[in-house]
Amino acid sequence: MVEIDVSRVLCRLSELLESGCRSVSVGAGDWPLKVLVLQVRDGVVRAYVNRCPHAGHRLNLRPHRFLTPDGALIICASHGALFEREGGLCLAGPCAGQALTPLPVEIIGEHVLLAAGVDPAAYDLNR
Repeated sequence: MVEIDVSRVLCRLSELLESGCRSVSVGAGDWPLKVLVLQVRDGVVRAYVNRCPHAGHRLNLRPHRFLTPDGALIICASHGALFEREGGLCLAGPCAGQALTPLPVEIIGEHVLLAAGVDPAAYDLNR
């Protein structure tokens, strides 16, 4: 049995199968890091800081709602910017050519975790 550092757990893989993606908070305090986690294909999971490069606010308005109706792209609910699932590149909208900030993750068993050594505070622009 593998021990898991629960402080790094973002979600279970099964949660990604239900909706395709999840919004999670990492860290404590008044400004925990907001993260988007999604499965891009079998066995491949990506995580991004949940922040639009155009305006600096969250991509979603409702929990776990990040994808276009067909599930092909990530969409910013405020300005309609469209991002690739695989690499986070903005394909259309006010931030075209920019990209979401990736977070390194690893899969251990049925859990998606922040990669060992990743400091969530290093990604927090509110500091």
